[in-house]
Amino acid sequence: MAVMRAVRLHLPTRTLSVEEVERPVPGPGQVLVKVEAAGVCLSDVHLVDGTLTPLYLPGESVTLGHEVAGTVAELGPESGRWQVGDRVVLQAGEKRDGITWTRGVDYDGGWAEYALARVDTLFALPGSIPFEQGSIIPDAVSTPWGAVTTTGGVRPAEPVGVWGVGGLGAHSVQLLRAVGAHPIVAVDPAPAARERALAFGADLALDSADPELAAKIGAATGGAGLAAAFDFAGVPAVREQALKVLGARGRLVLVGLTDQPLTVADGIRFSYLQQQILGHYGSEEEAVPQLIALAAGGRLDFSRSVSEVLPLERAAEAVERLHTKQGNPIRLILKP
Repeated sequence: MAVMRAVRLHLPTRTLSVEEVERPVPGPGQVLVKVEAAGVCLSDVHLVDGTLTPLYLPGESVTLGHEVAGTVAELGPESGRWQVGDRVVLQAGEKRDGITWTRGVDYDGGWAEYALARVDTLFALPGSIPFEQGSIIPDAVSTPWGAVTTTGGVRPAEPVGVWGVGGLGAHSVQLLRAVGAHPIVAVDPAPAARERALAFGADLALDSADPELAAKIGAATGGAGLAAAFDFAGVPAVREQALKVLGARGRLVLVGLTDQPLTVADGIRFSYLQQQILGHYGSEEEAVPQLIALAAGGRLDFSRSVSEVLPLERAAEAVERLHTKQGNPIRLILKP
């Protein structure tokens, strides 16, 4: 029996450990991928701290990791066009009976030496994109891409706001600039995050505690308010603040996850201005290949997104660093 190292989360106790487990064997329509890089996401932090619980996981333990890139190591029957040695990015989930199961949540993910993948969840990764950068495209980039282009429906020259300039929020700034939003206002209490937002293309970066925040957004938008506001923080106070600076027909897009209730303080204004609150999760299936093509074509640059690369054995440290924002990381990457 071939074995491998994997970072396993035991759900009943929320304990994380590096274990030696059986190396999976690809079945029909599957390939085995040698993992070269796997991102650490706030969703992983929330799985460890108990904020999130898998909906469909059949057992009590799971290998974490839904942002994965590597090379095809072994082919199962009916593996289609894929060949051993192909560089690939793995979709962050797969459809089963019409339901999306998330890799590293509902079934084993990529914080391991090898990961199984269904052939229809693989995308070719050009040699011009390093594995570390490719691995974060599913979720860290594709989730804000979906929020901006699909759920938020941002159009060129629309004024937009981004609350929370962490892993997803930083990419959203870059993506909003790519689709022509203007002005882009970033809001974050951390000075380093605000500096990062400006470096990634924001036109204005504000402290969420600034008493003049609403006035400054009003001035930046010519008094119109924001056409779209994106909450990547998952904090009720953020959502209430964003609602106050939305303009007519403005959309508040909820990306950050929280189990706390949302309050619309001024329901009359909300209805009169025909505003909307839109929930967002993940992205459409075509998002990852779109983003790979844009990165390969030089339209997007993820070289600044990889804060540090760590071995599997330091997975718990990576989770803690992301949770406490130690070093203000965009993405920490695990490399088996």
